[in-house]
Amino acid sequence: MIPNLKNKVLSRKMASSSMKWSAKENKDFEKALAEFVEDTPERWANVARAVGSRTPEEVKAHYEILLEDLKHIESGRVPFPNYRNTPTQDEKLKLR
Repeated sequence: MIPNLKNKVLSRKMASSSMKWSAKENKDFEKALAEFVEDTPERWANVARAVGSRTPEEVKAHYEILLEDLKHIESGRVPFPNYRNTPTQDEKLKLR
């Protein structure tokens, strides 16, 4: 990762909160993003209220991290995981 970009991502992660987001917080965050779309007035305050345990600054930083992660995934920088119960290419060929 480019050093300057890495510093920006790290500072956003720190701003996102010193404690890790729980699965429930992430689910509430995702639902709130769907409800409070980009042009919603007071979007981050509304999202924070929906999450319940985060500030508007934390949810905005969390969103910016999500966007960075999506950029990396879409650019091919993040490999797709090989889950154990996902057949390998050889296993797929044997099934035919």
